[in-house]
Amino acid sequence: MTTDRSPARQAEELREQIRHHEHLYFVLDAPEIADAEFDALVNQLKAIEREHPELVTPDSPTQRVGGKAREGFVKVAHSSQMLSLDNAYSEAELRDWTRRIEELAGPGELEYVCEYKLDGLSMALHYEAAGPDSPDSNESLGARFVRGITRGDGATGEDVTANLRTIHSIPLLVGRERMQRAGLTAPFEVRGEVLMPTKSFVAMNEQREDLGLARFANPRNAAAGAVRVLEPNVTAQRKLDFYSYFLLQDGRVARSTQWEGLEALSAAGFKVNPNRTLARNFEEIWRFVNATEAARDTLPYEIDGVVVKVNSTALWQRLGFTGKAPRWAIAYKFAARAAVTQVEDILVQVGRTGKLTPVAALRPVAIGGTTVQRATLHNQDEVERLDVRVGDWVMVERGGDVIPKVTRVVDDAGHPRPAGGRQFHMPARCPECGGHVVRAEGEVNYFCVNANCPAKLRESLLHFASRKVMNIEGMGEALVDQLLARGLVHDVADLYSLREDALLQLERMGKKSAENVLGEIEASKNLGLERVIFGLGIRMVGERTAEFLAAHFGSMDALMQAGEAELEEVNEVGPRIAASIREFFAEEKNVKLIERLRQAGLRFTGEKKVRGTQLAGLTFVLTGRLPTYSRDDMKKMIEDAGGKVIGSVSKKTSYVVAGEEAGSKLDKAASLGVKVISEAELLQMLGEP
Repeated sequence: MTTDRSPARQAEELREQIRHHEHLYFVLDAPEIADAEFDALVNQLKAIEREHPELVTPDSPTQRVGGKAREGFVKVAHSSQMLSLDNAYSEAELRDWTRRIEELAGPGELEYVCEYKLDGLSMALHYEAAGPDSPDSNESLGARFVRGITRGDGATGEDVTANLRTIHSIPLLVGRERMQRAGLTAPFEVRGEVLMPTKSFVAMNEQREDLGLARFANPRNAAAGAVRVLEPNVTAQRKLDFYSYFLLQDGRVARSTQWEGLEALSAAGFKVNPNRTLARNFEEIWRFVNATEAARDTLPYEIDGVVVKVNSTALWQRLGFTGKAPRWAIAYKFAARAAVTQVEDILVQVGRTGKLTPVAALRPVAIGGTTVQRATLHNQDEVERLDVRVGDWVMVERGGDVIPKVTRVVDDAGHPRPAGGRQFHMPARCPECGGHVVRAEGEVNYFCVNANCPAKLRESLLHFASRKVMNIEGMGEALVDQLLARGLVHDVADLYSLREDALLQLERMGKKSAENVLGEIEASKNLGLERVIFGLGIRMVGERTAEFLAAHFGSMDALMQAGEAELEEVNEVGPRIAASIREFFAEEKNVKLIERLRQAGLRFTGEKKVRGTQLAGLTFVLTGRLPTYSRDDMKKMIEDAGGKVIGSVSKKTSYVVAGEEAGSKLDKAASLGVKVISEAELLQMLGEP
């Protein structure tokens, strides 16, 4: 290693290490170091780049998430058509396709590449030559990711580069060694599929449920939404993945066979699905199809079939295209995993956030090798849309990512609807605790508002004890599970009544550990009012909103007595959040919990922040790059003056503050008649020079 320890050399060495470990973790799934060690490398690089901003490069691992939101997406033409594939739905149709290929190709040995048909979004990534790593060098770094385009209509897509940069399996830089190993020269293009792994999908839907938002129906829809949001940091939170399957140069395939193209992509550091095979005839293709369908439910992502391609790219030219698809490839689509069965009852399941979900109890039926006895009906609106009743025959589908769902009622000669089937109505009281059930205006879901509901107690305790709330170190899942199993806690207030002798009865709990936990619980009493508000678990009240509420009201009592109109005066509190807060404090069980927390000695008062009145009652939307202040600074100035900053333009918006490169929000303002002002005009309103 070089003895040069200049900041530039240190930064480059750290980038190389981070890229190496990103490839191991996100592409090969074979990490060499712990997450904490990886984070330490990234933090070291961030520190150097912070002190020496001139050293920041576009392909630095620290630049995956940009800080600026976009106003829209630019349309970009593809280097060559991104066509969809024709589909085959049966063994006979797939066999017919191979027969036609053999007839069109003529004499000679044929090979086919069989790959998983990933259920995601097709994407084109463009790479261009990267400059030297120092002014004294003429040697290229390799190729840098410069543009990512959605498939769109096949001829033109949308530029979503900023969002794709957040996906760690997409290399921002393909180093010169990898380029040489793959036999690549820049520029080149990589086409592949962006998808959301099942684990990410489940976690994201749980977060949406926590916020009172509708769940995504499937990972593909979730991935599509993540790629097209205007805030790259939102895309980053969705934990997307990318698998490559085509390598192009000048809009044409870059290798003589598809298999060689996949091998070159892998050598260049791109993620290529290892689940593929070379087949010489239909029998070998069909064997791969059957093996794939059998493994479908064990995969960490969704697939909906197998793609079969002629291996020789020279043959692609001879075989040509139909009107909308290549003749040299086909997608064999798996049959929907569905069956008809009877609804024996409709039950209500209370989730960890208090959401009530109707669930169909079914006559057991085998779907995709699994016996299904329950299927979600999602919500009351979906029950009414399907018009499903107890006793009905229904079609049930099962996906690998979600629990089975009822898709329609079957009413035919073989499955007639029974007379007098019982209709379902959401109960007014929670079936778990008897607490009030509410449905906010404009929402589809019903929630139990009792903070002590047993169905959500475990998550309530973990949330209350977490670092950003009451910061009770040591109160993790293992301890909470034991406390619940022994009946030592029935709500969060019980944590403050725990005794050392009770803790010593738990597994792996010695005297020192028990003393530490009790010390942490005692110390949490000194934390601020905003922590207590956040810890109550009021639906749609997160950390930032809790801070605004504490600063505005200054005490728990004032917050509890506030009406919806007064609540809506608080920053980032709209009608839905205000209604949720009022519903929470209207529940008698929650009031009793708060009184017990007061008696335990938690802080119920704080410093009430006195806000200015220059902009009281006004709402602002910020767009474009402001000449003097950052958006965060300007937002704070508006809020300190009594105004509110919102994200989108509506008829209720008072002003749109526009800077350079302002986009679609100006058009929206014009269409609604909302006044547009400059930063200077806003500063005049604030009384600033």
